[in-house]
Amino acid sequence: MNARRDFLHKLTYSAMALPFLPSLWTFDSPEVNGILYDGPILRVAIMGLGGYGTRVAEAMQDCKKAKLVGVISGTPAKIEAWQAKYNIPEGNCYNYENFDNIKDNPEIDAVYVITPNALHHDQVIRVAKAGKHVICEKPMALNAEEGAEMVDACAQANVKLLVGYRMHFEPKTLEVINMRKNGDFGKILFFQGQCGFRVGDPNQWRLDKELAGGGSLMDIGIYAINGARYMVGEEPVWVTAQETKTDTVKFKEGVDETIQFQLGFPSGAVASCLSTYNMNYLDRFFLNGEEGFAEMQPSTGYGPIEGRSHKGELTQPHITHQTLQMEEMAGIILSENKPIVPVDGEEGLKDLKIIDAIYKACETGEKLNLTL
Repeated sequence: MNARRDFLHKLTYSAMALPFLPSLWTFDSPEVNGILYDGPILRVAIMGLGGYGTRVAEAMQDCKKAKLVGVISGTPAKIEAWQAKYNIPEGNCYNYENFDNIKDNPEIDAVYVITPNALHHDQVIRVAKAGKHVICEKPMALNAEEGAEMVDACAQANVKLLVGYRMHFEPKTLEVINMRKNGDFGKILFFQGQCGFRVGDPNQWRLDKELAGGGSLMDIGIYAINGARYMVGEEPVWVTAQETKTDTVKFKEGVDETIQFQLGFPSGAVASCLSTYNMNYLDRFFLNGEEGFAEMQPSTGYGPIEGRSHKGELTQPHITHQTLQMEEMAGIILSENKPIVPVDGEEGLKDLKIIDAIYKACETGEKLNLTL
């Protein structure tokens, strides 16, 4: 996704001050809309200094409640560059072999794991055993079995596990969710999620089954899976799916090019979704109810999100998604804040169960029951 999305706007995020916790680092009274912020700061190390890790780091420069203080990478040159750019102390720099030593570093509260999907499981468990909170990019793991082990490991270590669901904090998305909760659409009947782009470099890790765990479904299809759940407001109870592959050279065995899948919900609502690495201009959500509708296009890109409903245009301001995500996650970790849509490990595990079922449905052609 990084190659096709650019930041278009950066607006200041407004937040109310959190209670002061003397055991946590605080910095020189940053202002939030003219109000001095003197609350707790979540001190974060980023693991994986690639394209998306860089995007998160840049966005965090506008955070008031979260601060980038450490890095974990297998590339010494990247560590050196990030040290210089973000003023990161030498003692907060680690590689993939020695990052267990963060257990002895009181200057790091949490690690944001932004590495290829296949690495998440072991890295998250190691971070948890080091006693640090974990934020993990989505999909949380390669399958539900791995995801459950990660959830259990973090629970046993008494640390929080959050998943990088940035859309759960996006203002226009939350407006549609609130409209649905308020009954503005009436009984929900149908959701459509289309997520796709034409993938580039055939040698990238996203097209490597061992690193990605799949293809388009693992990368962008998860947006439609997760979006169907929070837009409809229910958990699906059945799934059907079909895979189409036109290029067996680029999309090798186990790497899906295009998958269409359908979800059924207890109320009778249905979802029809598409995930593809072979079509551009697909980033659209549509929610239909007996009394109204909402349409978002683009619906999950880095912004600005655009949308409308039967009541008119969605006009909520664009805020850099990763800035808002990290601000809100700091509140979840430090102050036990409750997000409107969950971002915890259990949320990530539900999506993995659906992904497992979609792949199985593609293989068998059967309609499968879901229990989340």
